[in-house]
Amino acid sequence: MYVLGVDFGGGASKATLMNKYGEVVRTATSEYSTFYGEGGMAEQDPMDWYSAAVKNIREVISGIDPSLIECLCFDAATHTAVLLDEKGDPVCNSVYWTDTRSVGEKKYLESQFGEEIFEKCKHYVDTIWSLPEIMFIKNSYPEVFSRVKRVTFAKDFVRGKFTGDLVTDHIEAEGSMLFDLDKRDWDDTLLSLAGLTRDFMPKIVSPLSVVGKVEKDAARDTGLKLGTTVICGATDTAMEVLAAGATSKGDVTLKLATAGRICVISEDFCPDRNIVNYSHLKDGLCYPGAATKSCASSLRWFRDTFGGDYTEFDMLAEKIPIGCDGLVFNPHLMGELTPYADPSMRASFIGFSASHTKAHFARAVMEGVAMSLLDCKNYLEERGLMLGKRAFAIGGGAKSDLWRQIVADALGLTLVVTERNDSSLGSCMCAGVAIGYFKDLDDAKAHTQKITGETRPIPENTLKYEKLFVKYKKIGKFLSDLKD
Repeated sequence: MYVLGVDFGGGASKATLMNKYGEVVRTATSEYSTFYGEGGMAEQDPMDWYSAAVKNIREVISGIDPSLIECLCFDAATHTAVLLDEKGDPVCNSVYWTDTRSVGEKKYLESQFGEEIFEKCKHYVDTIWSLPEIMFIKNSYPEVFSRVKRVTFAKDFVRGKFTGDLVTDHIEAEGSMLFDLDKRDWDDTLLSLAGLTRDFMPKIVSPLSVVGKVEKDAARDTGLKLGTTVICGATDTAMEVLAAGATSKGDVTLKLATAGRICVISEDFCPDRNIVNYSHLKDGLCYPGAATKSCASSLRWFRDTFGGDYTEFDMLAEKIPIGCDGLVFNPHLMGELTPYADPSMRASFIGFSASHTKAHFARAVMEGVAMSLLDCKNYLEERGLMLGKRAFAIGGGAKSDLWRQIVADALGLTLVVTERNDSSLGSCMCAGVAIGYFKDLDDAKAHTQKITGETRPIPENTLKYEKLFVKYKKIGKFLSDLKD
């Protein structure tokens, strides 16, 4: 007997098939495009998510009796609203959370409703949230917006293609800036700012709620059995925090993925301009965190722009000394979150000469992201969220031994490595609890988490990165002050 978890990350979808003992049987991954353009555009086609899910599911269940797959769960990056017409089809591409075109809407909301939004959402306005993104579509493309009849979110859209449901979970809703965290409900005032009412919005349920069954079209496309149970699911970060094993107060996760995140498991939110707050999948817990906007996406940009592959980058960068012979990268490709909260910041390479090679630039990207994560760590600790000495390393970038060592050295943290910790595993764990394989989330952790090692900081390297960080911060201040 099996459960299936499907994740939609910043650039790829991953499906994981897990048996009732908590053992991963198969995985499959498919990339999809983010469409970049003028003004900071970053969009994705919702149908690309569905196509990737179909491909991955077909691959992982190949040769397996589909009747043995008992439950399906999806997760995805939050903030990503999908605007639907009366037939349930997207009226346009979805604005991805790294998109910065809603700067005008951000400024308007800040000036007119900033304190009210902060009180209700525990976050200050930024371009990453669904509210300003939807307002941008409404203001810039009124004809498109006039066709909107329902609003859903990334994982919920794909799940709806499987079951026909239109619901979401409370963690997803927390990422919309349309939801009152204290009242645990959609907020009429915030909805009205986006030109919406409650009638547009999905019903809110718990992440482990059964919300439907696989219907005919999805069964045909994927090979799943008609009537397979589907639960709601949650956001990708909530799932990977669970998959990493961060289920107790004080646990820490450090994420090297499309974005970089450091999350500290807590009993209380930490409302702050530069801290993102979400509820944990376990009742009574949350995971406030700081974030750098372009983490593994910086290395992907480098790959796509200049050629090569990640294995090559590791081999090249390993030969370059700390500090890259004076070359410094500040990774603000799509603006920055912590500690700047500035969507208009831009990236830079500074200090290069004719003697610098591709290897220097590859390592500089890795070190620049590490410096940005150090910025996040420092900010969290300044706000009283102490990280201790250990963190669970998660995300695709954490699979690189070199990059993981660079980050461990730069932050002075021991990074705990687990066999698997991606979001699709977290979705499997939730499906396993929902279907009765595990009695609760802690039991799911006990059956699935396998610690395989740790990356310890090298003290002399940490001292070198402390010096590099001084230069990095000077450059960051310059970039923050530099405006068009």
